[in-house]
Parts: sequence; C-alpha cells; structure tokens
Amino acid sequence: MDAAFALEVLDRAPYVTVSFTRPDGSPYGVPLSLARTDDSTFYFHGAMEGEKIDCIRHCPVVALSAVTKCAPTVGPDDGSFTLQYKSAMAMGKAQIVTSREEKIMALRAICQRFLPHHMDAFDSAVERSIHRTAVVRITLTQPPTGKRKQYGENKAK
Repeated sequence: MDAAFALEVLDRAPYVTVSFTRPDGSPYGVPLSLARTDDSTFYFHGAMEGEKIDCIRHCPVVALSAVTKCAPTVGPDDGSFTLQYKSAMAMGKAQIVTSREEKIMALRAICQRFLPHHMDAFDSAVERSIHRTAVVRITLTQPPTGKRKQYGENKAK
C-alpha cells in the first residue's frame, strides 16, 4: 500500500512501536504515543533521561511499526483461519528537540491528538512540566509503507 495509507495507519494507531538500537547493539522496541505534524515528522515525549534517550544519542536511526483493524477471521472463500489487518512501517531519524518553541508545538500536537477536550489546561500543564520533559522529533528518511488484508465491501480501502 502507498504512503498515504501507511500514514493513515500510523495516525489511527493508539500506539506506534518505535525500535531503537542500544549502545551495545541490541534492539530496543517500545510502544509510544506519537503525533504527526506533516507527512514526514512525528513527535513523542518522555523523561529527560533513560533508555530511549541513551539509544538516540548512540544511534538516531529508528524504525516505526503500527497495526490497526486487527481481527481474526475465517476466510470467506476457502474457510482458512486468517487475520484481517492494516499495518504500516517507516524508517526515520530521531533527534532530541532543544528549542522551547518546538517543544511546545510538539506537546500541543500530542495533546490535541490524545486529549483534545482538555486543551484549556494545556498552557498551565506545559509551564509546570516543560523543564523536565524531553521531546523527540522523528523525521522519516523514506516514505512509509503499508500492508493490509481485508475482506468484504471495504476490501479496496
């Protein structure tokens, strides 16, 4: 599936697994709440220190993966046991945001995605916590890709 399909999956997934590389070379994947601000930029937030930050400092290359519409089913044509799904994958480069203005913009995007009905409390929440909150920008390095398996009238979507 094309990049537009993959971006839609990434936008709809409540969590996107971001895979990092630890300093010892081993993989580290963690589900994160991402917000996208354009076709190639995602943000997440977290603590100022920890394994994700250590990984980014060691190797900024990350992989993103997400699945939505996941439902076990029996295939209508042959009775096979299968799974309907929509999935997406992307590669990117993670960078710790240092600009206060970009951090606030990213945190606003995250809040608008996950807590849109609480935006009236956004400014005070940011003032209380921005000094202890890390924000990471992931810039895709190539267009994302998607896959799907779907039966029924929405098969082509």
